[in-house]
Amino acid sequence: MNFPYLTSFSERVVAPLHATVPTTIIRGNKAESFAIEGRNLRFSFTTRQTQDVPVLRDCSIRIPCGQFWMLLGPNGCGKSTLLKILAGLLIPTSGTVNVNGPKSFVFQNPDHQVVLPTVDADVAFGLGKIDLTHDEVKSRVSRALHAVGLTDYMKRSVQTLSGGQKQRVAIAGALAEACKVLLLDELTTFLDETDQVGVIKAVRTLWIPLQKLRHYGSPIVWKN
Repeated sequence: MNFPYLTSFSERVVAPLHATVPTTIIRGNKAESFAIEGRNLRFSFTTRQTQDVPVLRDCSIRIPCGQFWMLLGPNGCGKSTLLKILAGLLIPTSGTVNVNGPKSFVFQNPDHQVVLPTVDADVAFGLGKIDLTHDEVKSRVSRALHAVGLTDYMKRSVQTLSGGQKQRVAIAGALAEACKVLLLDELTTFLDETDQVGVIKAVRTLWIPLQKLRHYGSPIVWKN
């Protein structure tokens, strides 16, 4: 099968992965840190006829901190599989992977991710694992909903939202967590053209200020 293509992917040789923190490589006088590294990743599944079907073969990837990358390729080439391996949702058949944590993943179908009855409650759901005050939670939820254009929907029932609106709620939940790595699986699938442009701008607008608060910065990987 064809390999997915990553924009800005300039190196195919990846160093062995051992560290639990970003690898830092010195180039001249400049130190370059990587938040995502994978080496010789393979993934296959077995059919009912006990046939092994390869999805990824010897796929190596290295993504620096603080960058916005897009994963491109034809249908069936393994983009979603690679993204789910990076998110920890799938275990590779072989190979090694290291991704800076904490990380957030936005599913292609928002119904797989939006689970609470109201918009603000759903966006705040992931913040329960972080030691934040009530005011800090409210602030993050407010900023995230503002970024995706849903400020007026804060108390709206999730069941009354359109598919596109649900997707933006899922995105807001990921943005609110301010994780070190943000993984997006075709997040504009349910949005019209206007909303697609708005969501792209929202992700960049909210994420860039947040990564300035961190030592390493926060990369975004978008599968499209």
